[in-house]
Amino acid sequence: MANLKELKNRITSVTSTQKITKAMQMVAAAKLRRAQEAAENSRPYAQRMERMISSVAANLPSLDAAPPLVVGTGKDDVHLLLVVTAERGLCGAFNTNILRAVRARARALQDAGKTVKLFCVGRKGDESLRRDMGNQIVEYVTLRDVKQLSFADIRPVAEQLSQMFADGEFDICTVYYNAFKSVISQVVTDQQLIPVKLPDADAASDAEGDEDAVDLGGAIYDYEPEENDLLGVLVPRNISVQIYRALLESGAAEQAARMTSMDNATRNAGDMIDSLTLTYNRTRQAIITKELIEIVSGAEAL
Repeated sequence: MANLKELKNRITSVTSTQKITKAMQMVAAAKLRRAQEAAENSRPYAQRMERMISSVAANLPSLDAAPPLVVGTGKDDVHLLLVVTAERGLCGAFNTNILRAVRARARALQDAGKTVKLFCVGRKGDESLRRDMGNQIVEYVTLRDVKQLSFADIRPVAEQLSQMFADGEFDICTVYYNAFKSVISQVVTDQQLIPVKLPDADAASDAEGDEDAVDLGGAIYDYEPEENDLLGVLVPRNISVQIYRALLESGAAEQAARMTSMDNATRNAGDMIDSLTLTYNRTRQAIITKELIEIVSGAEAL
């Protein structure tokens, strides 16, 4: 039979934990509103940026003279995976889902004879991947001290990626992050950043039927400066925009996952407190009954 003091200490401990998880849930809910708004506001700009680059690239007479960030190196031997994870834990399977997808992709590429390199943004991803893929991590960036993520915080990452590509350190770069769908749904998303993935003919025809697409009326436009010069400016900026969007989406998804996780933890703590309280009361009642029986038995013996 459990000791009453031990049960009481456990109830007190679980109650304290419940208060902490409840507070974390409320903090995550407050942060989620701002993070969700920022993520949703970034989507139209990122989508139109991709559409603009596709439109300019489609007007090129030939891709031979296009910037390397558009046409690539012509090879796919070395893949760089940009892994966006959280700086902190206690957010359910948020980090686990990303890392599982990255490991699966890395194994598939290695089985195909490709070289895989990792660029980690976020402490949890670096800590986990360093255990079994530490020799493949080429860079690690932490944003733990950043309170309000801004475009200026992301620009050095994009510039470093562009420089690594120019130095021939990789052929293809893909970013992995959790996209925010709803409070209870975060979807692992992969997006090719370098070289820019231009839509094929079928996708272009679908875009023409999109209600958000701009009707050009069959007009032909002359670009000033030339398309190559425009792409040389737009593509590096697009890399920054897409990384910024990925981090905003990941931030909103993280807060949603943490809020849901802490809500479940609070409920579980409440169930445990109820169970421990019931056990405590039953144990206390059994002890009192036993003492009464001993008193009655002693009185009858006299």
